[in-house]
Amino acid sequence: MNAAYIVGSFDAAELAFLLFFGFFVALVFYLNKESRREGYPLEEEETGKVLPGSLFDGEKKSFQLPNGRGTYVPEDVARDDINVPAVQSFRAAGAPFVPTGDAMVDGMGPAAWANRAKYPDLTFDGRPRIVPIAQSHELVVSPHDPQLIGWNVVAADGASVGKVSDIWVDQAEHMIRYLEVETTSGKKVLAPMMVAVVHGNSLLGKILPTTNDEPEYVEIDAITAAQFDNVPALETAGVITRYEEDRIQAYFGGGYMYATPERSEAWI
Repeated sequence: MNAAYIVGSFDAAELAFLLFFGFFVALVFYLNKESRREGYPLEEEETGKVLPGSLFDGEKKSFQLPNGRGTYVPEDVARDDINVPAVQSFRAAGAPFVPTGDAMVDGMGPAAWANRAKYPDLTFDGRPRIVPIAQSHELVVSPHDPQLIGWNVVAADGASVGKVSDIWVDQAEHMIRYLEVETTSGKKVLAPMMVAVVHGNSLLGKILPTTNDEPEYVEIDAITAAQFDNVPALETAGVITRYEEDRIQAYFGGGYMYATPERSEAWI
């Protein structure tokens, strides 16, 4: 049978092209609308002015929170405050900011934090995920590992900060997340375990004979001894919220750039 009797003079290739073109245009519109369901409308970096919407603006994205915490819509939260104690190195969008105050406290650069929810991260069954080891679900430090509690803590400037007073563990990942440090001033602060280096050969001495009596201490080189007193404190003893986690992590992370003047200078 001749194809002309089925489609007549209509070009089937043209039909396929038009269908593809229509599908592609619809896909572009769909993806652009989806990309604007969170984080829009935009604002100017230098002035904070909110820019008008566009053709692609649509229904805002929402998230159903677990454990009966309701619905979260990102656009319902307040926008960031751009009035930070800093000046731009030159007047242009995207120009780096130079801190004029304490960058680690003010949350500048690598010390920046997000305004996360002010409740603890939870396990799948609703229990606080990160807790002091004594409050955990049967977690203990192996007897073959250093126990750390009571060990001296040394800061980036080589000065003694205080002693490790507790260990905070992750009940979901079964690992140490924070060391609680009681400073010489009597303040208790949390330091992320990933910035701590454990020194000492007590473990090696149990396995192999050794004559190198290296002192047992924990080195935290992210910040100086004096800066430990400015570590963000916990609002409730024994509980760390997501917001507090971000603040603490940012403070120590920012220390690698701002703790001492030479750290923020060029290497070459």
